[in-house]
Amino acid sequence: MASLAPKTATVALVGSGSLMGREIRDVIATTDFPAHVNLVASGEDDSGVLTEFEGEPAVVGKLEVESLSGARAAFLAGSLESTRAVLALETKTPLIDLTYAAEESPQARVRAPIVEPAGYTVPADAVHVIAHPASITLALILNRLHPLYPIQQSVAHIFEPASERGKSGVDELQQQTVNLFSFKSQPKAIYDAQLAFNMLARYGDEAPDSLEDFELRIERHLATLLSASSRAPIPSMRLIQAPVFHGHSFSLWVKFEENPGVTEVERILTTENIDVRGSDLEPPNIIGVVGQDGTVVGAIAMDRNDTQACWIWAASDNLRLMASNAVAVARQLL
Repeated sequence: MASLAPKTATVALVGSGSLMGREIRDVIATTDFPAHVNLVASGEDDSGVLTEFEGEPAVVGKLEVESLSGARAAFLAGSLESTRAVLALETKTPLIDLTYAAEESPQARVRAPIVEPAGYTVPADAVHVIAHPASITLALILNRLHPLYPIQQSVAHIFEPASERGKSGVDELQQQTVNLFSFKSQPKAIYDAQLAFNMLARYGDEAPDSLEDFELRIERHLATLLSASSRAPIPSMRLIQAPVFHGHSFSLWVKFEENPGVTEVERILTTENIDVRGSDLEPPNIIGVVGQDGTVVGAIAMDRNDTQACWIWAASDNLRLMASNAVAVARQLL
C-alpha cells in the first residue's frame, strides 16, 4: 500500500475545546486532511491543557501571533471574544470563522462549499465566514428543485437545537431538565425562559441574544447562498427554539409553478449530499443524522389544500455541517 504524503503545511484551530472545535477535530481525524493542526486555546484558562488528537498527545497553545504565524489557514471555533482577538492581531493568515464574529468585516464572505457552484471564487484577502447550518440545508434543497421546477414561494419552519448556543446553551437545557425533576429553580442565563419540555418562539427579555437575530442571520446567509447558484426565491421562515441538544429539523412547504409530484421531487433531491427517505422508510430525525455531512429528507407529501405545493421534512447535524464546510474551505486554501 502506498504511504501517505508527508504533511508539510500547518493550520491553526482556535477554540479546539469548544463544541465546534471538537467537531472540526473529528472531521479532520476521520479524513485524509493534508496538514498538521496546531491546537490553540480561545482563552487564558484553556492554554497549556494536555489533550489528544489523532491518537497522539497534544498541548493546547496560547492565543497569540506566534500560534498563527506560518499557518496556511486558521479555524476560529472558540468564543466571540477569541475571534475578535484574532481579528485584532491583523494576521496575514487566512481566517475561517465559525463564530460569526467576523461577519461585519468588509473582507467577510459567507461560505458553504457544499452548495457553491463550480468555479466559485472569493478575494484572496477574504475572511471566510461559514454559513449558518440551517441556511446550508435549505440551500441544498432549494438549489436542486428550483432550476428544474421553478418555485413560486416557500415557507420554512426551523427547529433550533441548544448546541447553536454553544456549550453554555446545552448545559442550561440539561440543568433545566434535571432541576424540573427535583423541583429546583431553573437557570435562565441563555434563554431567560424555560426551554426544557417546551418550545420557544422568542427568548425572555433578559436573554443576551434574541431568537429573531439568529433568524435574520439564517435569512441573510441563505440569500447569499441562493444568489450564487439557483437564485431560488427566499422562503418565509420562522425559527423555533426546540428542547433538543443537537441537530436541526425543518418543515418546508414549497409551491411550484408546476407541481412535479412526490416521486419526481424525491428523484431530484437524491444526490451525494441529500439522503432521501421514501414513503416506505422511516422519516429522518436528528438522532439518525448525527455525523452526516449533508442533510436527510423524507415524509414528502402533496399539500391537500394546494395542488401546486408539497411538504418536505428534513433533518441535519448542525455542528457536522458547519465543520465539514469549514474543512472544505481549508482544503481549498491549502
